[in-house]
Amino acid sequence: MGLKEYRAKRNFAKTSEPPETGKKRTDGGLIYVIQKHDASRLHYDLRLEENGVLTSWAVPKTPPLKEGEKRLAVRTEDHPIDYAGFEGAIPEGEYGAGTVEIWDNGTYEPVEMTAEKKIVNIHGGKLDGRYALIKLKPRGKEKNVNWLFFKTK
Repeated sequence: MGLKEYRAKRNFAKTSEPPETGKKRTDGGLIYVIQKHDASRLHYDLRLEENGVLTSWAVPKTPPLKEGEKRLAVRTEDHPIDYAGFEGAIPEGEYGAGTVEIWDNGTYEPVEMTAEKKIVNIHGGKLDGRYALIKLKPRGKEKNVNWLFFKTK
């Protein structure tokens, strides 16, 4: 997806969200983060580092902590790697206005990564273990952005 959509949705003179810096990470492990985002509706933003960006999904309910809990995850625009550490208030009138705080973070290891399936081992403070993101087929006129997020055995 790239960062074109991320940049187009934000006015960096007004928001404290990080712009793309182009810096490469040199420390180990792939980044995993979930940010609690109290915008027009409270939700959680799941982000996984892939190909130099944070691939992102909005999860409308608290992320699944145990097997059997399944959550809708709606694919959103990629974010820059620096966004993994972002906490703060996005001002009124800006895209995503509201407060953002880090709910959980850590690293992850990819197990199976395709365009329709992402199986990962997450090592976070709240989420720990094998998790799956499975892309759902759109129904009717739905956009092709819905995924299922859950903890596996």
